[in-house]
Amino acid sequence: MVEGIILAGGKASRMKQNKMLLEYKNHPLIFHSVRTMKQICNNVTIVTGYYKEDYLPYFGKMRNIKIVHNSNHENGMFSSVLKGVSEVKNDLFLIPGDCPLVKVETYQKLLDSTGKISVPIYQGRKGHPILIRKELISSLKTEDISSNLKIFRDRYEVTYIEVNDPGVIYDVDNKSDYQKLNKFERNDGSED
Repeated sequence: MVEGIILAGGKASRMKQNKMLLEYKNHPLIFHSVRTMKQICNNVTIVTGYYKEDYLPYFGKMRNIKIVHNSNHENGMFSSVLKGVSEVKNDLFLIPGDCPLVKVETYQKLLDSTGKISVPIYQGRKGHPILIRKELISSLKTEDISSNLKIFRDRYEVTYIEVNDPGVIYDVDNKSDYQKLNKFERNDGSED
């Protein structure tokens, strides 16, 4: 069993609005991240923060989606990681909600790896999602809020998996990123 956490707690100050709800191919940005993750994960937890959105109406008939609010979101992204991890017990994928282009095949390739922590690499650049095996979950749950995912990750041997997926290094941080988004085409069979 594998679970997923989608981080949607940031302020998106460069966008000056909730970027998770920006439309891409007739759906909110976060919809694409959730839909792809749901093809691999049994359960998906969305962690909100600055924008306390109820994203459920955007997912139609998808089951096993939970939305939790991180009331400590002002403490940064790692506080949302910790909030999400408090909801899981199994192997988990972790990804920011503004990464809509990751292919299902990338998730599967990471899941098929043997590492305790697996990270995709595209053309020499580390990307998302990160896979953390269940034997590390209790350690992650007790990590101090002043830490971060990189500090936690670097304590362990990380398996880097080369993927043919530029989506692992693409996120939407500003209006320019959003404008470029439509130039990217998914070719993993997903219907939009």
